Amino acid sequence: MAELNSSPAKAGGRSGRNRIAAPRVDLTAMVDLAFLLITFFMLTTTLQKQEAMAVAMPDKTHSPANDPGVPASRTMTVCLGKNNQVLWYMGMAESPLSKPEIVNYNKRGLRDAIINKRNQIKAKTGKDVIVLVKPSDHSIYDNLVTTLDELNISKVDRYAIVDISPKDVDLLKKYKAY
Repeated sequence: MAELNSSPAKAGGRSGRNRIAAPRVDLTAMVDLAFLLITFFMLTTTLQKQEAMAVAMPDKTHSPANDPGVPASRTMTVCLGKNNQVLWYMGMAESPLSKPEIVNYNKRGLRDAIINKRNQIKAKTGKDVIVLVKPSDHSIYDNLVTTLDELNISKVDRYAIVDISPKDVDLLKKYKAY
């Protein structure tokens, strides 16, 4: 039993008579209550649950890069390179419709490129942009996650993560991003 005791006090200097009783507080109930509250809050608290983003991966037998139904004029290819560099161009690697550009993940980088192309295609054709994300062997997982976040922020609904082609690797090497 937990107690709070103080030494007995003497009154008037006479020993043995007129002793004042020391206050005595039993702390057992307070300690029990504290542990019950700690246990209650530990068991009832919900920790932050991890949220996963749903990604629909393409079928291995069918690649959007080889699909004749995907118009190159609406396709933006994004190749993830080393050192947080991103190479993007319009069309396919065999015949790019725009000059490839190297950007990074800063404020004026990939997000601006995606938003600008999305708006241009929407104004020209009235349809959405299709983005092909191609991670290279020298990119890191965080680059892929950041790219997917940028696509979601830019409100791009149609995108696919596909294998990088040898021509894309050559472009990355040419721009020193591989």
